[in-house]
Amino acid sequence: MIQHFSFKPLYNEELPGWVVTFFYERTRYRAEYDKDGDIRWLDGAPPQEDNVKKMIHELMLFHVYE
Repeated sequence: MIQHFSFKPLYNEELPGWVVTFFYERTRYRAEYDKDGDIRWLDGAPPQEDNVKKMIHELMLFHVYE
């Protein structure tokens, strides 16, 4: 489960993109989230990467796109 999820704009509203930070299994992760849903890990990928990506997509849909 992702904990302490936060995001902030990477550029501005004309060029969407976000930096997301969160904790997963007691480890902090940072990633860039592009407007097309592409995720680039800044500090290394978490274990169970595919499941974590799904959780991030759901959180971004809820917080940004809704």
